[in-house]
Amino acid sequence: MTIARLKASLLVLPLIVFLGLFFIWPLWMMIATSVQGGTVRLAFPATAVAIAQWNGDGLPSPDVQAALIQDLRAEVVQEVFGDAVRSLNSQQAGFRTLLPRTVTALRNAGSDATPKLESIDPRWSQPPFWLALKRGMPAYTDANLLAAVDLKRGDDGTIAHVAKDMAVNRAIMLRTFIIAAQVTLACAAIGLPFAMLAASLGGWKRNFLLLAVLLPLWTSLLVRTAAWMILLQDQGLINQILKALGLINASLPLIYNRTGVLIAMTHVLLPFMVLPIYASLIAIPRNLMPAAAALGARPWQAFRHVLLPLAMPGLLSGSLLVFMVALGYYITPALTGGAGDQMISSVIAFYATGTANWGMAGALGLFLLVPTTLLYIVYGRLSRTPLGQA
Repeated sequence: MTIARLKASLLVLPLIVFLGLFFIWPLWMMIATSVQGGTVRLAFPATAVAIAQWNGDGLPSPDVQAALIQDLRAEVVQEVFGDAVRSLNSQQAGFRTLLPRTVTALRNAGSDATPKLESIDPRWSQPPFWLALKRGMPAYTDANLLAAVDLKRGDDGTIAHVAKDMAVNRAIMLRTFIIAAQVTLACAAIGLPFAMLAASLGGWKRNFLLLAVLLPLWTSLLVRTAAWMILLQDQGLINQILKALGLINASLPLIYNRTGVLIAMTHVLLPFMVLPIYASLIAIPRNLMPAAAALGARPWQAFRHVLLPLAMPGLLSGSLLVFMVALGYYITPALTGGAGDQMISSVIAFYATGTANWGMAGALGLFLLVPTTLLYIVYGRLSRTPLGQA
């Protein structure tokens, strides 16, 4: 390696380290967490060895039950035991009370006495609890990935749908894509005419319009969302103006519903649509539209056959950019939407902070990461496409 190449490598080394620490490593941790098991194995090591020989039919042998008693009597780090309880309870409801009760009874009985598990709690005579214990032992599992799309493994290992009252993730994921698509269409409907107007003007007028688009980016997202909460409420400025103009008699429901989410998110994401379109429009020669008119094309025909195809790369790039950003929005839907308008990011936050189920949060994040990555690849190709090849 020459000195010049070594110097060039040293210049980009901080960037590589930054990407590795703050981008690649967190993504890898999220993927690993989504498929990582082993929490139950750490809490019950003897049971993990014994239950591996059980085929899952009926109840396990006395050796398996004796191994479980041994593990429950042993001193385990409380955090490890809590993680195991949460993991098992996510597969079979009831472990949250079953395991602490059994631990207390076994330790109170003393080391000499060995009571039967069924006498402590009759649930130990039910095979589903033992099957959940066996399924929780592998170091890697697809339970979180399946649960993220409302699926689970049955007792025989086949994949089945969860109960209808528990199947919510796919509906929320679909709702997320629908809201993102609606926001993208709204931004395109507003951003294209705005970018055309800005590109057609010059001097301070163009700068004023661009400043109007860029100024919201310099304001905190939380502040902008809180401002829309004030404007959209029943006695807010928008409803008061509509009442003063005599257009409505009663306040319109503009907040804590889908309307509020779309309005607030469109305002926040509009610059990401306007700027790519504007960049495409200013590269178009100004004499094309007059030339089309001189050849007999009407304004709409000139726009549809000349201007719109040339602006399409910017429109597609802006649409993909807005859609990708909208998929992961959390604060705006959480504050301006109702219970039926929350997006998948709210569910991820619930699992991460509300229940400390990092595996489920990672699985949902992975299903959100995959389409976002694919869209980013498409966006990268569009942004590099020369105007003449569009």
